Amino acid sequence: MKPGKQIPQKANEISYPTDKPVATRKAYGKALVRIFQQFPTMVVLDAEVGNSTFAEIFKGIYPWQFFEMYIAEQNMVGAALGLSRRGKIPFVSTFAAFFTRAFDQIRMSQYSDANIKFVGSHAGVSIGEDGPSQMGLEDIAMFRAILNSVVLYPSDAVSTEKLVEEAAKHNGIVYIRTTRKDTPIIYNKDEVFTIGGSKILRKSNSDFATVIAAGITLHEALIACEELKKEGIFIRLIDLYSIKPIDTLTLHEAVKTTKAIITVEDHFAEGGLGEAVNSALADHAVPVYSLAVKKMPRSGKPDELLDYEEISRSAIIKKVKALFSKTI
Repeated sequence: MKPGKQIPQKANEISYPTDKPVATRKAYGKALVRIFQQFPTMVVLDAEVGNSTFAEIFKGIYPWQFFEMYIAEQNMVGAALGLSRRGKIPFVSTFAAFFTRAFDQIRMSQYSDANIKFVGSHAGVSIGEDGPSQMGLEDIAMFRAILNSVVLYPSDAVSTEKLVEEAAKHNGIVYIRTTRKDTPIIYNKDEVFTIGGSKILRKSNSDFATVIAAGITLHEALIACEELKKEGIFIRLIDLYSIKPIDTLTLHEAVKTTKAIITVEDHFAEGGLGEAVNSALADHAVPVYSLAVKKMPRSGKPDELLDYEEISRSAIIKKVKALFSKTI
């Protein structure tokens, strides 16, 4: 039964077993339920893919706050803008690739001071066998282009939950990119995530290069770090979960203390994480090397496609070793 007007209350604690991988898209659905009592003006809209974006988790518990918009992304964004102007906090979800259909509405919403949270699932070639038509590979570029937008790319369930909460607090357009594949939990529930922040996951006084990643490629980079360490090559690893605004202070520190910057992303090179880092470091001389999706995508197993596009752990190791060999 639909309740009356609700008074905001503190959200429940985050709880995930540390030994069980969870897809960030599923953590998004769980986060909506967890924070609703803190943000009772939230509404959730989905384009008939709630079983994939996991918006259906929210629908199952708060159906009166959920709107099924079917395969009509333009109408969905227009409705979200109307709800936003009426004082609601709309979370709008579909496959990342399908937001391209509604870019005109997204672009125009900025001129009405929209307070909308867009969430794109099934990002990148790591979605696997579904093939290129379903792969969001332009979404970071698209949302970065919106004036004063926020672009977030969590890598595990905990960071997803925290960033969904930060998005709800923020007044304006926010884009959250989620991953289809289950990924390990790498953060504890007390970790703090802020818009404009980042996390340094590996750091030593002997770091040769800095690897910057987010989402699925962060997990590839973590494995690459351990493999390189066995061979006496140390690299710094930054989780750049906030692509816009970007953590320039952490990036500038990495430039000062390591000899090269390598960005790794499951997104086209144009307009993605790598170009965001390049822009932030435009006034520095340290080279920035970009590993991104540069070949025509195809269908296949996720790990095969990461290798094919040269954004996998093996590609990171290969790049670091090639650069390292030039310095010794």
